[in-house]
Amino acid sequence: MKIALLTAGGVGSRMKQEVPKQFIHVNDKPIIVYSLDAFQKHPEIDAIVVACLDGWENVLMAYARQYNITKLKHIVPAGQSGQESIRNGLLELEKYYDKNDIVLVHDGVRPMLSQDVISDCIVVTEKYGCGIASIPTVEAVLYSDDAHASREFYDRTKLQRTQTPHGFALGQLLDMHREAAEKGITDTVASCTLAIELGREVYFSMGSEKNLKVTTMDDLDIFKALLLAEEIKQ
Repeated sequence: MKIALLTAGGVGSRMKQEVPKQFIHVNDKPIIVYSLDAFQKHPEIDAIVVACLDGWENVLMAYARQYNITKLKHIVPAGQSGQESIRNGLLELEKYYDKNDIVLVHDGVRPMLSQDVISDCIVVTEKYGCGIASIPTVEAVLYSDDAHASREFYDRTKLQRTQTPHGFALGQLLDMHREAAEKGITDTVASCTLAIELGREVYFSMGSEKNLKVTTMDDLDIFKALLLAEEIKQ
């Protein structure tokens, strides 16, 4: 089976909105629903679990009913970090699914996820044991200790910008989180960085420039523009 695990525990502090960013409406639809709908539509996804911000579980269920997200089977409490939210979701999945089932971990605020990106993540995960959606780095990347000045740069041809989904077998992800707990790793940025911190190799699957993470008002404007472009094309 293939399961999507969405993290939706953010409070949206950088958006400076009263409503958490994942529940902000764009074109009369919450951002989280766009993300859910991508997995709902994909024929290989069997179930969805969401690690949801405390107090918003009933709102999420209401939206799932309103927008016919029938694959949403589990809602768990979000943690204090993304790592903790993912672990909470995995512990719930462990009760119902096989350790060899594939889990695609996805940011709930990446609403422009395409069917092709989901498919390629599944293919790469099945072939190599994991699949990390990513795209090449086209900008010059500078290193700075103080975010004020720099004397060092990285070779961009050897850099990848990771996105989500991140695909792993359920058992492998659970093992990673348990090993992390034993080693005191509590707030790694993502599943791919957790794997690398634990000495594991990760493999890249297809990403997209459109697969943006909505964290700021600028991101929200870009998302609206992308939606408008899609409407015009149709």
